[in-house]
Amino acid sequence: MSENLIGNCLVAQSGGPTSVINSTLAGVVTEALKHEDYIEEIYGGRNGIQGITNEEFVNLAEESQLVIRGLRYTPGPALGSCRFKLKKQEDYDRVLKVFEAHNIRYFFYIGGNDSQDTSLKIHEAAVAKGQPLRVIGLPKTMDNDLPITDHCPGYGSVIKYVATTIRELACDHSGMGNHDLISIVEVMGRTAGWVAAGASLAKRKDHPHDPPHIILMPEIAFNPQKFVADVQNVLKSEKFCMVVASEGLVDENGNYVTASTKRDAFGHVAFGGGGNAEYLRDILEKETGIGAKITKLGYAQRAAAHCSSKTDSDEAFASGVAAVQAAIKGESGKMVTLLRADSSDYKCETGLASLSEIANQVKPFPSQWVNEDGISLNYQFHKYATPLIAGEVQVPFENGLPNFVRISSAKVEKKLGESQTV
Repeated sequence: MSENLIGNCLVAQSGGPTSVINSTLAGVVTEALKHEDYIEEIYGGRNGIQGITNEEFVNLAEESQLVIRGLRYTPGPALGSCRFKLKKQEDYDRVLKVFEAHNIRYFFYIGGNDSQDTSLKIHEAAVAKGQPLRVIGLPKTMDNDLPITDHCPGYGSVIKYVATTIRELACDHSGMGNHDLISIVEVMGRTAGWVAAGASLAKRKDHPHDPPHIILMPEIAFNPQKFVADVQNVLKSEKFCMVVASEGLVDENGNYVTASTKRDAFGHVAFGGGGNAEYLRDILEKETGIGAKITKLGYAQRAAAHCSSKTDSDEAFASGVAAVQAAIKGESGKMVTLLRADSSDYKCETGLASLSEIANQVKPFPSQWVNEDGISLNYQFHKYATPLIAGEVQVPFENGLPNFVRISSAKVEKKLGESQTV
């Protein structure tokens, strides 16, 4: 163990949430409570780094254990989130000034690619200034596109929900179609097709004709003519054709088929028009005369706690625990990773990787897991993904509805004036 640090810890959440993002938060709080010799207060930052610059803290140590345990089945960012980019050196100076004012010595940031970049830059700023601070990033993205880690907390749950929905829709469509029903299900996935690929888990073993019949991913250039031909070919033998499409489809030139000119704070392209589902429907109606039915899972796929994977939730919690343990031992500038054991039975442990190897990087979907037809996945993907959806999170119900928890801790008194960060 390196030089001991004694002070307060701060945990915050950022970016798009998952159904298990609060399991990670629960892991951080639960483990931090065990290290009172080093961690005096446990603060939560409201609305990610944006709230941190304005000293919007709550005292999580005062929260009841009932609520902390309840975070493990409650979706959405309990502390609030943001898509906010620190742009200038003055912004990072402000963050460090806030940390110093509140004696923050341990900072845990739960987020995806952009959030890990923020974590890295805060770590580097603290090192440059000589300020005692340990920064550990925690992986969170249903897109599953963070590098180095085998998979990301949140991914197992979203593909469990997507595959479940596909099976449910199949029961509906099989009784309604007569070789004339086309169903398009649009799922998230801006630059990588991990979520769309997960829909293939809906296929039963030894039932190759089960839906989804066609999977469209950003990694495979979209060809309208081939798409129409593939759909027509399915309808020759099946009562209906189900298509699962990522939101980030690209053409042969690598351009988004429905991109707009708008961009978010991190420079990510927004999708224009009605979306990929409408785009695909228009193509099919024009070429086949059949109007496709559209299902957009939207935000439901990242908030479906009732269909969360227990494996996913447990690993999210373990990541939070590992982050605190690593920081206490002296680690900083790292992100917790999930490491799959090389064994016949699925086993997973936590590890650490440098934030510099992760920030702003994207892990593409392995091309060798896509079949030659370009619209289906092979056994290697199923072997990878199936263990991640195992088990069910037990969500308590009250009066017939999920009984989720809310953080209600008292606010921490501000010590500085309002930030001028823009």
